[in-house]
Amino acid sequence: MSSMTTDFRTTVETMSADVYASLKRAVELGKWPNGERLKPEQVGLCLQTVIAWEQIHAPEEQRTGYMAQTCQSSKEDEQEKDESSILRFEV
Repeated sequence: MSSMTTDFRTTVETMSADVYASLKRAVELGKWPNGERLKPEQVGLCLQTVIAWEQIHAPEEQRTGYMAQTCQSSKEDEQEKDESSILRFEV
């Protein structure tokens, strides 16, 4: 590992939740808290940092880009299959 990679990881590991939230908000809005617009390279670095922080500190379902294993249409298909396999008797 290069020194820069090690330094980045150490920084992310020790970064507070407040700093993470500030970086995430800056990416969402495209500007710093003082109103100055983020440059494209700053957006990339902030987003990389946010994702790295989440990998270390956040549960999987709270991470950027998380998608549940099944989509809603799959769940509906399973329900239809379950209902169609039920035997019904008329009395």
